[in-house]
Amino acid sequence: METTTRTTLAKVGALALSGVMLAGLASPALANDADVIKRGACSGNSSWKLKASPQNSRIEVEGEVDSNRNGQNWKWRMLHNGKVSARGTATTSGPSGSFDVRRLMVDLSGTDRIGWRAKNPATGEVCRGSLRF
Repeated sequence: METTTRTTLAKVGALALSGVMLAGLASPALANDADVIKRGACSGNSSWKLKASPQNSRIEVEGEVDSNRNGQNWKWRMLHNGKVSARGTATTSGPSGSFDVRRLMVDLSGTDRIGWRAKNPATGEVCRGSLRF
């Protein structure tokens, strides 16, 4: 009986370990080669990032500003083929003094042009970027 219990425990342990190993291998596969990411500097000390990813026949767009200062208010907008697709305001927070915005856009036939603009009205700093998806 003791041998059977040890054998069973060994099999369960091996199965759990192989599951952990497979989970570790699966993580890089989740990164999508179809993602398009652009980064750049703003007109002041901040930086921006614009990312587009395929999402169920749509485009998930993420715009980010990192100013390294918490509590800054920004006005932002996303453009899709030259037209405003979304707009709003955001406040920098967290340990990095940043904000990000995510929106889903229609994936039109052909190449989509996506633009990102954020402005800090208090300082006049502007972040602007674009990509093709």
